[in-house]
Amino acid sequence: MLADEDLLRSLLREQHPDLAHLPLGPAIRGWANELWRLGGQLAIRLPRTPDAPDLILKEQRWLPALAPLLPLPVPVPVRLGRPTDRLPALWAVVTWIPGDPADRVPVTRADHAADALADFLRALHRPAPADAPVNPDRGVPLAVHAPGVDKGLRTMDLGEFAPDDVRRVWEAGLAAPAWAEPARWLHGDLHPANVVVADGTFAGVIDFGELCAGDPATDLAAAWLLLPDGAAPRFFKSYGTDDQALIRRARAWAIRSALGLLTVGQADEKGLPGGKPTWGTAGRAALRRVLTDDPPLTDS
Repeated sequence: MLADEDLLRSLLREQHPDLAHLPLGPAIRGWANELWRLGGQLAIRLPRTPDAPDLILKEQRWLPALAPLLPLPVPVPVRLGRPTDRLPALWAVVTWIPGDPADRVPVTRADHAADALADFLRALHRPAPADAPVNPDRGVPLAVHAPGVDKGLRTMDLGEFAPDDVRRVWEAGLAAPAWAEPARWLHGDLHPANVVVADGTFAGVIDFGELCAGDPATDLAAAWLLLPDGAAPRFFKSYGTDDQALIRRARAWAIRSALGLLTVGQADEKGLPGGKPTWGTAGRAALRRVLTDDPPLTDS
């Protein structure tokens, strides 16, 4: 169900009347949620998929404690909306992060962005508590995704990229020693549509629906997914690691994520539901960066 302004205004009057007078902006439709600007500092987050209400609850549970520890703004939950007959799902009010998604606006201050992303992930990647959420797709051993990546490399149109070159990077990560330390907090979904850009650099990180604990290599793939060409070495130096196993796994995670972005982009090219043209562009750029950064990075 797609909401309209009359419905949202009615829900606010019933459940959060102190916010009902604020101006409502037009809908921004993401993958799992729909976002409406609410006044100058807030947004309404509405679920679009069956699992989205659970993801909203996860954010409500964990983000208020994590947000003060992070050096970039994140959408902190402010209110929770109850399901009604007119909108039979949970919804939320969160803080608004000014800027534009990185799949639509380029990062032009590469060094600043590399340091900002490294600072953010270093702060986030602290040991997670025993009751932190577990995600079957993120933070897990790369072998979980081997069948899907293998199929993608056999069947997808990779354009100018040779499947054997991509496979070599993937298999190097697959063969790297696994993460053996305590599970770390992870964002879990750091692709360009989930990072906000302003003034040429990162201004915030959004959509923590995949928040979980596990191998930080999952998030470190952002070195190739989010940053401009050639910025990955500075990122890893700023993050503070030259662990080659970790970097090889991160590059393999970047392959997996880039194939996902390409899939969504190619769906758009075929006119299929859910296609997003900017995601295909981001996926091709990520593959190019991963292959350019071969052999594995060092701390030199």
